[in-house]
Amino acid sequence: MPTDDRLRIAETFASLQGEGGLAGVPSFFVRTTGCNLRCEWCDTPYTSWDPEGTWQSIEELVAAVPSGMRHVVVTGGEPMLWSNLPRLTAELRARGCHVTIETAGTIYRDLTCDLMSVSPKLANSDPGPARPASVRDDHRARRTDRDVLRRLIETYSCQLKFVVAAPGDLDEIESLLAEFPRVLPETVMLMPLGTTRQELAERGPWLAALCRERGFRFSPRLHIELWGDRRGT
Repeated sequence: MPTDDRLRIAETFASLQGEGGLAGVPSFFVRTTGCNLRCEWCDTPYTSWDPEGTWQSIEELVAAVPSGMRHVVVTGGEPMLWSNLPRLTAELRARGCHVTIETAGTIYRDLTCDLMSVSPKLANSDPGPARPASVRDDHRARRTDRDVLRRLIETYSCQLKFVVAAPGDLDEIESLLAEFPRVLPETVMLMPLGTTRQELAERGPWLAALCRERGFRFSPRLHIELWGDRRGT
């Protein structure tokens, strides 16, 4: 089987979209493995810190979409690493699927999709002091690419999602957004950092209040609230 017909996939599953503007929508998830970043709080380390997965063809992935399920989310890891991603999204669209791409916004590709869900990484994602200095430095250098962000925003229908750990993160977010005046506040979604219900419950109220004050949208993390931090959800 030609390599350019395959992607390395960590998992595929049907669930509800847990985040962003389509939260709650039944969706089929295709999670690629491999990532160019190393977020300290990554909730899918099996796609980044310790990538795993099996090779699957584009035909197999398209055929795996359950009958009657229209929404497909291609996520990772970082799916934009894959040069054949445009072929996958084109095949999914040809099948009649609504396609969302989840990306950190550091890589640009020309492809067809209905929603580019961009999650720029803030300083709160930087690897901690226990990590090798080379890993910390590489992540900091890669995590924000303003030229790529600008191209994505100008080319695609985008939502921007930010993971917020503390109120001070809002200053970093607003500083970045000031460089992109075309981005409407209602397309900017803030979600609390957390991989447990307790963490979300602790950060959610003050983050919701900040969203109300500053005009941003609050994004839940339904998959954690409903099922906890586990794979296949």
